[in-house]
Amino acid sequence: MKISGNIQKNYPAVFMLIAVVTALAACKKGFLDRDPQGRYTSDTYPYPQGSSPFDQYVFAAYGALRSYNVSATPFIAAVSIRSDDADKGSTPGDGGADAQDMDNFPVSPSNGMANGLWTGYFDLINKCNIVMDQVANNEEITASDEIKRQSLAEARFIRAYGYFMLVRLFGRVPLIDTVTGTSANIPQSAPGVIYPFIEKDLQYAAANLPLSWDARFVGRATQGAANGLLAKVYLTEKKWGMAMDAADLVIQSGQYDLSTPYDRIFGEDGENTRESVFEIQATADATTPTDYGIQYASVQGVRGTGSWDLGWGWNTPSTRLLYAYEDGDPREARTVLFTSTPGHPGLTIYGEVTPLGLPNPRYNNKVYTNPAMRNEVGNRGGYWMNVRVLRYADVLLMYAEAANEAGNTAAALEKLEMVRARARGDDANILPEITTTDQHQLRQIIRHERRVELAMEHERFFDLVRWGVAADTLHAAGKNNFSGSRDNLLPVPQAQIDLSKGELTQNPETRTS
Repeated sequence: MKISGNIQKNYPAVFMLIAVVTALAACKKGFLDRDPQGRYTSDTYPYPQGSSPFDQYVFAAYGALRSYNVSATPFIAAVSIRSDDADKGSTPGDGGADAQDMDNFPVSPSNGMANGLWTGYFDLINKCNIVMDQVANNEEITASDEIKRQSLAEARFIRAYGYFMLVRLFGRVPLIDTVTGTSANIPQSAPGVIYPFIEKDLQYAAANLPLSWDARFVGRATQGAANGLLAKVYLTEKKWGMAMDAADLVIQSGQYDLSTPYDRIFGEDGENTRESVFEIQATADATTPTDYGIQYASVQGVRGTGSWDLGWGWNTPSTRLLYAYEDGDPREARTVLFTSTPGHPGLTIYGEVTPLGLPNPRYNNKVYTNPAMRNEVGNRGGYWMNVRVLRYADVLLMYAEAANEAGNTAAALEKLEMVRARARGDDANILPEITTTDQHQLRQIIRHERRVELAMEHERFFDLVRWGVAADTLHAAGKNNFSGSRDNLLPVPQAQIDLSKGELTQNPETRTS
């Protein structure tokens, strides 16, 4: 039953926040059956059993994951368009210098997207610090130690994700573990300080989060999410044994598998399956088509007119990416949407024929929305699409990479084959099993597998940097302005340096204009 609107109005605004964010982050969303947002139900008032009285603050942190700067255009530009897997797309002048520089380098300290990333992730981190402050100091909330640890664990997982993004994007960043609302006037800490801080947050989260949540709380962080992200942190630091151990905790948990077919993972009905380790949750309906969603799919949607006006058309798969796929690899078709040319109709995964004359020959097929959902919501923007942050296949490939670097080629081959076998399906004529035990050869094969399995999924640029091959790879892709000593990291936004009155300093070799 629904709690009446009048009852809602009699409670403080803070409980209204619980209603909104609980519906956002806690309710499992059916494909065509969604609860209207912002209403209490008998299951969610004032907060559900197994949840926490601190949820009003925890859900604010989850909500910040959906923000434009954290999960839409600046994010897509930094993690994908900067790589060799994608081009900016859209029309040549769309996005101006900010977008073009993300694609072709160098990125200026005045770049608005870089500033958006900085402010977006520090806002996310501050919301996590608010949770910790409330758990420690709010004497009006009564909760068991277990519930307090669970709330802290969720906040520390999200904070770790925020800092992991920041350190990979900018290198030296302020380390803030108290409520401030700003990063100004706090000096930067070196990555050698930031990474141990991230590790501790994730270790705490892994120790205090549940293996899984009730279906009402789908999308909340789990032990698997914490250990999976920790594996990626260790992999970035080249701590091979620790990366294997963290990834193995996810594998041995029994919570995840590759039973979801590859062509289903990225559709609306593929959200939160056993492939999913962590997704940022989004939803929409006819009443609220954007408020509780994410602009992620809209930025990348087909850029056309009329019923084909599905988005901005950014982040289009590159020609280089097409050449990366082995013959017959079915993952290419689920990653790349080819548009129609004379005599060659381009079909969507739902059988629609794309029109002639679209601005780009290809679009990201992993964000293509179901036309039935567009009709139900009455909106073509795709704000209901979740963002896949960590998939089980990624965990297996991280294990394989770490195992190979540690000299355990047998374990590496086993995990690699699991990923290729799912992609291969019943077709024994494609994607043959890899058998080489030569470490160098296997290293290149695993790197290739990461590229095609995770194409257009936020990993490629960071992978190139941590492998030390960004400059050679991007130059080969025609991005000749790229300089590793300058462009592996984004510049510290000049706007933030100005606000800090010089407390923040610029990254070396970054242009000042």
